[in-house]
Amino acid sequence: MFQIIGIIVLFAMVFGGYTIAGGKMGVILHSLPYEMMMIGGAAVAALLIANSTTTLKGVLGGLGKVFAGPKWKKGDYRDLLSLLFLLTKTMKSKGVIALESHIEKPAESTIFQKYPKILKDHFATDFICDTLRMMTMNLEDPHQVEDAMEKQLEKHHHEALAPAHALQSTADALPALGIVAAVLGVIKTMASITEPPEVLGGMIGGALVGTFLGVFLAYGLVGPLSTRLKEIIEGDAAYYKIIQSVLVAHLHGNAAQISVEIGRGDVPSTAQPSFIELEEALSEAGTAV
Repeated sequence: MFQIIGIIVLFAMVFGGYTIAGGKMGVILHSLPYEMMMIGGAAVAALLIANSTTTLKGVLGGLGKVFAGPKWKKGDYRDLLSLLFLLTKTMKSKGVIALESHIEKPAESTIFQKYPKILKDHFATDFICDTLRMMTMNLEDPHQVEDAMEKQLEKHHHEALAPAHALQSTADALPALGIVAAVLGVIKTMASITEPPEVLGGMIGGALVGTFLGVFLAYGLVGPLSTRLKEIIEGDAAYYKIIQSVLVAHLHGNAAQISVEIGRGDVPSTAQPSFIELEEALSEAGTAV
């Protein structure tokens, strides 16, 4: 919502201020289609040249994230802690054999099925199951499991940030592409140097629209979109760090209740459930299984 409001305010303040100051929108509107074709087209072409298909799909999906906001809400963190509580409690009280059916086929697991949003997230599900699987094989070496988890998180985070980096690179290139469009406009003007001053003035004004658009789009629109996307990705990454916190605590021999409480401490403040809220969620989860 704030992103849409921000875009409206951006256009209203910039073009409203220009108009109030006596600027004529006719020059901009006349040049806009051609300048946008050159600048926008070149920016899209550079994006296609510089990035893989996966990153390009991520950019399109990322723009949706910018307006939709973070994927994980407060209730999702509570659900994650409840899921991890049930899994670690099962492993501690009933043993590895009882856990195997849940981590080998999570889609058929009665525990995972209680939390469909987590189950739908392939990385979260795989990360939990793969880690628990490693724990059953390497319980005597917890540091090995910790290292493997850290590497998985780093790889996932690096890949998730690729669309934000691609958008930022596009924003960085837009001012230069605006200059390219402006130079072409000057070349066009110089080819018509014999025209009267009022005609040349309009042509020069049209050329300068290219410089304006490049800077305006870079710092007013594409750059902020990239920053917001990065912020959302960083926020979503905190969700997966909770998995690491809880399972590492479990690795070091803590009870399931203590492990999830350690994980609760790492939940971002805006989404962190209170001790009582988590206790109630764990009680409900435990009685439902």
